[in-house]
Amino acid sequence: MATKKKSAPHISASPRTVLPGSEKSAFVQTAGEKPAPSGTKITVSVVVRRKTPLKAANRLGKQRLTHAEYRKNHGADAAAVKLVRTFAKEFGLTVAPDTPGPERRTVKLSGTIAAMQKAFGVTLVHKTHDGTTYRVREGSITLPSELVGPVEAVLGLDNRPQAQPHFRIAGEAGDITANIAQAGGFAHPHASGANTSFSPIQIAQLYQFPANASAAGQTIGIIELGGGYKTTDLTTYFKSLGQKAPKVTTVSVDGGKNSPSNANSADGEVMLDIEVAAAVAPGANIVVYFTPNTDQGFIDAIATAVHDTTNKPSVISISWGGPESSWTTQSLNALDAACQSAAALGITITVAAGDNGSTDGVTDGQNHVDFPASSPHVLACGGTKLLASGSSISSEVVWNELTNNEGATGGGVSNFFPLPTWQANSNVPAPTNSAGGRGVPDVSGDADPSTGYIIRVDGKNMVIGGTSAVAPLWAGLIAVANAQNGTSAGFLQPAIYAAKGKAAFNDITSGTNYSGSPTGFTAGPGWDACTGLGSPIGTKLITVVNPSSATSAKSKGSKKKPIRKRAAKKSPVSRGKRSKSR
Repeated sequence: MATKKKSAPHISASPRTVLPGSEKSAFVQTAGEKPAPSGTKITVSVVVRRKTPLKAANRLGKQRLTHAEYRKNHGADAAAVKLVRTFAKEFGLTVAPDTPGPERRTVKLSGTIAAMQKAFGVTLVHKTHDGTTYRVREGSITLPSELVGPVEAVLGLDNRPQAQPHFRIAGEAGDITANIAQAGGFAHPHASGANTSFSPIQIAQLYQFPANASAAGQTIGIIELGGGYKTTDLTTYFKSLGQKAPKVTTVSVDGGKNSPSNANSADGEVMLDIEVAAAVAPGANIVVYFTPNTDQGFIDAIATAVHDTTNKPSVISISWGGPESSWTTQSLNALDAACQSAAALGITITVAAGDNGSTDGVTDGQNHVDFPASSPHVLACGGTKLLASGSSISSEVVWNELTNNEGATGGGVSNFFPLPTWQANSNVPAPTNSAGGRGVPDVSGDADPSTGYIIRVDGKNMVIGGTSAVAPLWAGLIAVANAQNGTSAGFLQPAIYAAKGKAAFNDITSGTNYSGSPTGFTAGPGWDACTGLGSPIGTKLITVVNPSSATSAKSKGSKKKPIRKRAAKKSPVSRGKRSKSR
């Protein structure tokens, strides 16, 4: 009787190769470090290649795909998935039960620290910084040679924070509430002075969003890497605006949860995003994707939102980010790939451009842009300082309070992503690194906390600014556009950068986004690296981003859906002094 031949492991015996782009920088110097406990179990996300690459027409949104078409043709390569499963088995790892479908191109693997270190050729240590202990890897990941290519990224071995929320709270110097809210390092107090505050509705009116228009039938997705919201705050806030509170749904990604605490947290970011987006897009549903603040969590959350066929967001708002230079190449590519998928599926992604001027807070004497705003597949949102007279804009300049240590709009030129075709005629300055070229931001809106937004956070009203306010503002405008046009705007840049797009913007021509050295960028006519194309003229923008206006007769006489309207409110725009947080 023949005995069954035992198959010998083959992948584990293969020569190992560095996974390109996996180099992780050293963590901050800490007093001590300890090996990560070998028996502790963790889960990593292994991103595999597509079955077939997306075409340029897909990535530019010119040739849209349905979710079914995408899944069939551009989901995970089955051979790559099979290879990862074999690899996992040989190294004592298991495929996690919450591994998503093939459209996500992600295989989640679980196992002990000891098994992970052996499988991926890394050393994992615990380092404590500011009272929090993180699991850290430094250097590169190695894989058996046959996995390099089929595997594009391995995320989650290291759980250090990847991003910061881009909001700033206005408060008089010494104001207790403002200082408590900013104690987490997310923002800084603004000195008292001739400050003005606006409700999101007033901002929308100043930017000529269509009066009384509704975004009913649309869903706005919001990515949050911390914090939370309280329904009671939302009810109170929207009642004060004379609006019905939005329907808010939460989606947990990688264990992230709605975790409201107090103003000494990222709650300010979460509430700012929900309240601004929902106030300017009445009737829209809001879905918040909560995820841990890691590169794994960030990328998994965006991919989850893009492929969410239950909630179906038509626009996704992101107000978190970090200097492009702080990301690994594999993470830059993996996150950008998720944004490419969004463009192919007709989903718009709006992203805050950062609040630390042209350096993005990096102290190496060079200019830096914030990511994911620097992805060429998202709408990067910069910041202005807005003044009004009645219901009209009286002045709008670049937001720059760096001399008071109070922030400025991010903006500049990517050192990683090349100049996109649609920016070819925008006179984008040369990048520091010849591989780069993508100019940031694309658009802008009110962001200076001294002319900020009245927001309710953890039972208190306060005034918040930052480019974090601009991403949900634009997301709300796009949701209104989608409802009015009867189809999603999708990837906007080819339309808004075209010659006809200029009429849809208030061109910001005054100001800079730097102070001292290094020399940053200056606003001027047309696109610039401070405010992009400018702030929106809502009604005109809605026409420009209507896909049917770009391709006449494409739909063979299909009728445009009627404009959905809500009852008119009698509260006119009134501009008053910024109310002290209380």
